[in-house]
Amino acid sequence: MPDDGNAAYGHISFTRSASHFTDRITADGRDGWPVEAGRYRLVVSRACPWASRAVISRRLLGLADALSMAVADPLQDDRSWRFTLDPDGRDPVLGIRFLAEAYEAREKGAPGGVSVPAVVDVPSGKLVTNDYQRLTLDLATEWRALHREGAPDLYPRELREEIDTVMAEVYADVNNGVYKAGFAVDQEEYEAACAGVFRRLEVLSRRLAGQRYLVGDTITEADVRLFTTLVRFDAVYHGHFKCNRWKLTENPVLWAYARDLYQTPGFGDTVDFDHIKRHYHRVHTGINPTGIVPLGPDLSGWRSPHDRERLGGRPFGTGTAPGPVPAAEEVPALTA
Repeated sequence: MPDDGNAAYGHISFTRSASHFTDRITADGRDGWPVEAGRYRLVVSRACPWASRAVISRRLLGLADALSMAVADPLQDDRSWRFTLDPDGRDPVLGIRFLAEAYEAREKGAPGGVSVPAVVDVPSGKLVTNDYQRLTLDLATEWRALHREGAPDLYPRELREEIDTVMAEVYADVNNGVYKAGFAVDQEEYEAACAGVFRRLEVLSRRLAGQRYLVGDTITEADVRLFTTLVRFDAVYHGHFKCNRWKLTENPVLWAYARDLYQTPGFGDTVDFDHIKRHYHRVHTGINPTGIVPLGPDLSGWRSPHDRERLGGRPFGTGTAPGPVPAAEEVPALTA
C-alpha cells in the first residue's frame, strides 16, 4: 500500500485516488466545520510526504496549540494507519486504535482507503477531511485568526496564480512522478515517469539557481510541497523507486536549496528519516519483498553549509521563525 493510502496500483498504471472527504474547515464554517481552537486533531505519519506538508505548515504558522497532532506508526497493518506509538496503542485524545475508526464514524464503508493527513472532529470522533491538496492552503488562509504572531504568509494573494502553476507542475512530475516510476509495471511506463521526474527537476534547478525560493523572495506553499519530496529523494526514491539518474546530493543547486529549507525552523525539525525509511522499505512489499531497510545514505550532509543566503530572500518575510518544537513533537537528532 502506498504510504498515504491515496493511490492504487497493480497490473495497470499507477493512479492516485482523489480524496473522498473534501469538507473544508473555514473561518465562516460554511461546510459546517468552523475554525475553532482545540476542536480538531490532525492525524499524520511522518513517513508520508503528503502528511508532512501539513506538519510543516502547522509548525510554520504556529498552530500547535490550536490544532493538536497525532502521529501514526510508520508501519501499517491490514487496517492501515494505527496508533501503536501511543501508550496502550490508542490515540490519547481520540481514544481509538486505528484511524479507520474515525473514517467509519463518518461514513461506513467509505471508498478510497484510509489516508493521511486527516483531520478528525474531536467531540464527535468523525473524520472531517482527508483532502491533502486543500488542507494546507486552508491552514494558511482560513486559520489566520489562530496563527502565531509573526507567522509567514505561505499563500500570498498576489502570488497565488504563479504558486498554483508551480505547484501543479511539481505535483504532476515530481511529487506524484516518483510514485509513477516506483510502481510502474512495465519498462515503458517506468522510463516515461522517471524521465519526467528528472526533466522537471532540471527545470527547477535552473529556476532556483538565481533565486532562493520557488516564488517570490519568501517561503511559500510551493517550497513546502517540493521539500517533502526532495528530503526523501536519496533516502528512498533514488533506490526504492528507481529514480536513479542522479542523486539529490549530485545536483548542486537542488541540494543546496533542500539543505537551506531543512535548516530553516519548521522544516528539518519535523523530519524523521527512521520513519521514512522503515515505512517505504517495509510496507511496499511488492517492491521490496524482503523488507530489508538499507543502512544508507549518509545523512550528515543535511547540516552542512548551503550558501543560499547570497541570493537574498527573507525566509519568513516580515515575520519571524517559529519557536522551539514542543517536547512531545521532537524528532530524533540527525545522525549519519
